[in-house]
Amino acid sequence: MKNEDIKILVVDDEEIVRESLTGWFEEDGYTVDNAKDAVEALNKMTRTRWDIYFVDIKMPGMDGLELQRRIREIDNEAIVIIITAYASVDTAVQALKEGAFDYITKPFDPDQLSRLIRNAAKQRRLSLENKELKGSLEQLITPPEIIGSSQHTEEIKKSIEVVAPTNTTVMIRGESGTGKELVARAIHAHSDRRYFPLVTVNCGALSDSLLESELFGHEKGAFTGALYRRKGKLEIANGGTLFLDEVGTIGPKTQVDLLRAIESKEFTRLGGNETIRSDFRIICATNTNLEEAVKEMKFREDLYYRLQVYVIQLKPLRERPEDIPELVNYFIRRYSQKMNKPIKGIDREALDMLMAYSWPGNIRELENAVEAAMVVTKGPSLQRNNFKLNHSDQPLVFSSDLSLAEVEKNHILNVLQAHNWNITTAAKLLGIDRVTIYKKLRKYGIQRPKNA
Repeated sequence: MKNEDIKILVVDDEEIVRESLTGWFEEDGYTVDNAKDAVEALNKMTRTRWDIYFVDIKMPGMDGLELQRRIREIDNEAIVIIITAYASVDTAVQALKEGAFDYITKPFDPDQLSRLIRNAAKQRRLSLENKELKGSLEQLITPPEIIGSSQHTEEIKKSIEVVAPTNTTVMIRGESGTGKELVARAIHAHSDRRYFPLVTVNCGALSDSLLESELFGHEKGAFTGALYRRKGKLEIANGGTLFLDEVGTIGPKTQVDLLRAIESKEFTRLGGNETIRSDFRIICATNTNLEEAVKEMKFREDLYYRLQVYVIQLKPLRERPEDIPELVNYFIRRYSQKMNKPIKGIDREALDMLMAYSWPGNIRELENAVEAAMVVTKGPSLQRNNFKLNHSDQPLVFSSDLSLAEVEKNHILNVLQAHNWNITTAAKLLGIDRVTIYKKLRKYGIQRPKNA
């Protein structure tokens, strides 16, 4: 910002003071105006954003202290400089306590005034730059969108909203492909740690020795190949969040060291003696049965309870088919931009097929299926024949001694076959809604044949 970009408002009931300060500041290139009292100043504030205010502490009506409070309510980062006839007056000290940048005494020393305005202008520039930078960071760290409106997905969104502002350790559980890392990113992005890094470690992809070095770092010469000092992920995550994916695969020794680091927030690098302190938050994820691992003594019970403070359980996609249409449309929009293909949506028959499928790979499999379909489609919307799903063509085996569940399964299958697998028609004939019929298809393992 140049001097002319800095706007100064002088508020004083003495005309000679207003004219003097206005003249001096204008000579230095600032944009200046003045007001004879607080009421006029507040009126001017409704039309213009002022950067620096020179406010006389003794004025008729509303005094300078009250005006300063009003200014700070409107713009908390505005610079307020108090004008007083006595440098030691108690009210001037009170003004400084309430956030005034400084004060000047009458009569004014031009050199002191020049230094003061330069410092105030510098402070205002820094304040505005920090505000802009913060706004830019907010855009960069926009929380990832959790797609879906099923009851389960809404509960997940509420859980994120509840736990994100805390420093509580979070365990995210669910099958592979259900979006555990996405939830971890959403928690971090909604937390007070969002301006610091989210550091991810895939524990299952590393051997015990490599994972130990990855987490704690190492000193030069700590082991063969350690040619230089390296910071560990615990140290890099200082102030931010450490996301431990596949935490159930961590070996016994690393479990001990990790537990100690989580509890004390202190550790040493491999081959080192220096104690490193790091303020990190732990979010972890697993698709394994940790309770069984604890029983089999493969996972430490104390670490289990330390990580299992707040649990978010993600259901597989087959148990929340209501989310599939929104997810499909979201992926279509994303890949339409990436591929520069104007795909507008998906055909009803194709969507019915996707909702009836069991999705063993969950959301990740659905995303891949949509992406692959968009590669081959030539029309404005995705069609059933654009998708290549792992359907089974094996006919169902019937028994002469049927259970109630088998009767229901066969009846649903017969209705679907009789109406060319039209889900909407079948649901109406069966007296159930579309979501219920999808759940029953998955429950009984009924899949639409490729040629249907």
